[in-house]
Amino acid sequence: MMTKDTKDAKNASTRGFKGDASDAIGSQLKQYYKSVEQEPVPDHLLDLLEKLDQAERSGGSNGTA
Repeated sequence: MMTKDTKDAKNASTRGFKGDASDAIGSQLKQYYKSVEQEPVPDHLLDLLEKLDQAERSGGSNGTA
């Protein structure tokens, strides 16, 4: 039979482990996303953005009624 103190100790150690794993995952995700931020935007996406800007400046007509 587990006492309240034993349950509290077990829960505390489990929380600590989960927190450590969560911190490690969070740190790795931040590192990954920072590396993605540094990647250049592909030319075809820049071209698309330019076309959208031009359409917006010329009245924004997209062919729908």
